[in-house]
Amino acid sequence: MAIAATQKPKALPKPAPKAEKSHVYAWEGMDRRGARIKGETRAPNLTVVRAELRRQGVNPTKVRKKAEPLFATKRKIKSADIAVFSRQLATMMAAGVPLVQAFDIVGRGHDNPSMQDLILSMKADIESGTAMAEALSKHPLYFDDLFCSLVAAGEQAGVLDVLLDKIATYKEKTESIKGKVKKALFYPTAVIAVAVIVTVVIMLFVIPQFKALFTSFGADLPAFTLLVIAISDFMRDYWWAMAFALAAFAYFIKNLFQRSAKFRRVVDQVVLKIPVIGNILNKAALARFARTLSTMFAAGVPLVEALQSVAGATGNAVYSDAVNRMREQVATGQALQLAMRQQDLFPHMVIQMTAIGEESGALDEMLAKVADFYEEEVDNAVDSLSSLLEPLIMVVIGGLVGSLVVAMYLPIFKLAAVV
Repeated sequence: MAIAATQKPKALPKPAPKAEKSHVYAWEGMDRRGARIKGETRAPNLTVVRAELRRQGVNPTKVRKKAEPLFATKRKIKSADIAVFSRQLATMMAAGVPLVQAFDIVGRGHDNPSMQDLILSMKADIESGTAMAEALSKHPLYFDDLFCSLVAAGEQAGVLDVLLDKIATYKEKTESIKGKVKKALFYPTAVIAVAVIVTVVIMLFVIPQFKALFTSFGADLPAFTLLVIAISDFMRDYWWAMAFALAAFAYFIKNLFQRSAKFRRVVDQVVLKIPVIGNILNKAALARFARTLSTMFAAGVPLVEALQSVAGATGNAVYSDAVNRMREQVATGQALQLAMRQQDLFPHMVIQMTAIGEESGALDEMLAKVADFYEEEVDNAVDSLSSLLEPLIMVVIGGLVGSLVVAMYLPIFKLAAVV
């Protein structure tokens, strides 16, 4: 009777070494010519600093860790930091710099400590034998599925430098669109905020002065003036309750937006229908859709897989849902332009350009032209936004402040008429 051989359990892979927290070290030393030099270097520890200096031909005579500010807070890693990192890495790879060395140069040269720690952590993973795409996927907060998929495709095809250049271009275009949308939203938001602040100041400090003046006259006040004074009294007595209610409402809405996908869809549907602003957001979503799909398709990613990544890159739940429905239809063999037609969301021009691209086998080029067109449209719309909103904003602010002024001067006009 044969005895079954007991299999030894497979050894678990060793975890990649975790990058140490880096610090800034000030140093002084002598170069190869005997000249005294000094500078600063960011590194995990003193030993690494001395080794790095000697490698560069510097004999360190004094090295000390710089004291960090008592209340220093780490800068957050922004999407713009990832875009810059992508371009730097693409440039170095195109110049023939080895991957690990490129990570080291970009990481140690970054002025954001948080970004530096992130890059050096990924460098440690790659040095231990981890693929770059896998090292990136360990940080999904900064590198999405699209980024990781393109890097994986570049590694498999041996054209990582080409794909990194495409990623960098894509990130730069995306950041440009984001900046334009923020610019479009900032102007009306800032003006409305100033109008609210001015109104609150008038209600809390100016109206009570007029109230004291009118009380000394002992005359009957117009109904409109009484209404404004009543609102002012309420705000002065219950400003704390109003501030608490406003803060609680803002917290509730923010929490609901983060936790409820249904609420996000409702908000995204509403903002797309806002006059002027909605038009800009629609064009921005179309630009992101076309740019993302063009980049992934040009990298050789299959269309169905590409659409899965595109859905999360549109920046709007309405377009994301539409792209997911399109992906299901394309997976069953339907042409992309037919799936787009059924969504009742994409303009005729976008559908026609997609159809031409599918028929000619140049879908990535056609979508890139669509992205260029809508990015320019967003740019033009943002430039003309201020001229479109200025008259409306002036009317709103003028009407609001003017109404308060009229309410306060009506009793004075009435007394002057009596005299």
